[in-house]
Amino acid sequence: MSLQRPIAPDPYTLLPSVPGFGLSSSDVIDGEPLKDEQVYALGNRSPQLSWSGAPAGTASYTVTCFDPDAPTASGWWHWVLVDIPADVTNLDAGAGSGALPPGAFHCRNDGGGKEFMGAAPPPGDHPHRYYFVVHAVSEERLGVDSDATPAMVGFHLAFKTLGRAIIHGTYQH
Repeated sequence: MSLQRPIAPDPYTLLPSVPGFGLSSSDVIDGEPLKDEQVYALGNRSPQLSWSGAPAGTASYTVTCFDPDAPTASGWWHWVLVDIPADVTNLDAGAGSGALPPGAFHCRNDGGGKEFMGAAPPPGDHPHRYYFVVHAVSEERLGVDSDATPAMVGFHLAFKTLGRAIIHGTYQH
């Protein structure tokens, strides 16, 4: 059975438009292959992320990592980190399984864990895209707990996102 199928569109073009702001990483180069450290079987370490220029009124941030190319109808959520205080504009590499800013917490990823889950596309599949997104949120608390599904987090973000910063890497076995 072949997994070859059409490439999914950029998922963030399907959401309501919001202003963008700056996002950089010492570990992810936009559009380029991820380092081994960000691959599930090789390092499973979340990348360093820094952001700036969020819209006025930002009260907190949510960070997500999403693979729209997973062989499911809903893609695959690799990381969901919510309630990051508004004065935090950097996450060190490894924050996906290490110390978090006060008040921030992980929600479940699609693997069932409450942590970063590295890239893990099926062997032989086309290159997958991994969207690392920082969402500027209008409230200090998103209104979910750590058992929330990524879909529930996304639902809350649809109504509370003031801006979005995006960088994406790729990976293929």
